[in-house]
Amino acid sequence: MSDGGGGTVAELPPLDPEVAAALAEIPEEFLATNLMDFDDLPASRDRLAEVMDASYEDTSSDTVTIEDVTVPGPSGDGLRLRVHRPVDPDGPLPCVYWMHLGGMVSGRVEDEDATAARLVEGLDCVVVAVDYRLAPEHPYPAPVDDCYAGFSWIADNAEELDVDASRLALAGLSAGGGLAAAVALRARDDSGPEPCLQMMLCPMLDDRNDSISCRQVTDIGIWDRDMNVRAWEAYLGERSGGEDLPPDASPARAEDLAGLPPAYLDVGTHDLYRDETMAYAARLAKSGVLSESHLWPGCFHGFDVFAPEARVSQTAWRTRIDALERAFEG
Repeated sequence: MSDGGGGTVAELPPLDPEVAAALAEIPEEFLATNLMDFDDLPASRDRLAEVMDASYEDTSSDTVTIEDVTVPGPSGDGLRLRVHRPVDPDGPLPCVYWMHLGGMVSGRVEDEDATAARLVEGLDCVVVAVDYRLAPEHPYPAPVDDCYAGFSWIADNAEELDVDASRLALAGLSAGGGLAAAVALRARDDSGPEPCLQMMLCPMLDDRNDSISCRQVTDIGIWDRDMNVRAWEAYLGERSGGEDLPPDASPARAEDLAGLPPAYLDVGTHDLYRDETMAYAARLAKSGVLSESHLWPGCFHGFDVFAPEARVSQTAWRTRIDALERAFEG
């Protein structure tokens, strides 16, 4: 495999068998590479929403309630937050502030209901998911602005929400993981609320797309190199891949990671974000940030979403829950 510069890049080994079986069951027309048209993102979002709605099982729960609230947003319009909590809360409870996936260009807060319920039931916590604006209609810094505004609102209104502001974690998957990193950076730099943990799951951190894993992952069909390049271009415009980006635009570019909250990161070996995730984890540790990272063998981007019953997915989720429990315990 060529690295694009005259060299070669090692071929990836086989996927985890259970993860591979789940991937093989996805109809080709439902792969993200076939659903996403970056020249017509509104239509792509509609197609993705139809697929998600058709594939949903009933995510209602006897133990979790859902309420949408609208809070002041940075654009002058309201910002929607989706609050998930135990039916019989004994607060104040810890809180996970969740940012959804979608490459900064797609995704809906409703699609996170099952994940939020899993966190509520596993941790006896409140989960607040943010409905941030999407690129290219709303490029950087709009998604970060929205996520930071929601985070600040939770901290300022913790008593009203019956949550413990000292046990407030940032978390997200893919674009949401990158936004968790961005919000942590902005909170540090603006002397904002202090999260007890930043949880970054296969996070979208680096607009340069020049890692080995970005060159290896080109045809899995879930979130491959070409899609990632186009997503960053939609998010950052002509600044994508350029110089002098603010730290919260592309967190891997941040020169100073000292003083950030404890971190948890995980990613699969067959994920194009593998190298940037592991590099960010190493830099956090070198900067004196308490950090934990996991590289899941034989797993592609978002493996646990597509293969939730796989042994590696179950292990990953137990590990994530454990990390949040320890962060909430202080």
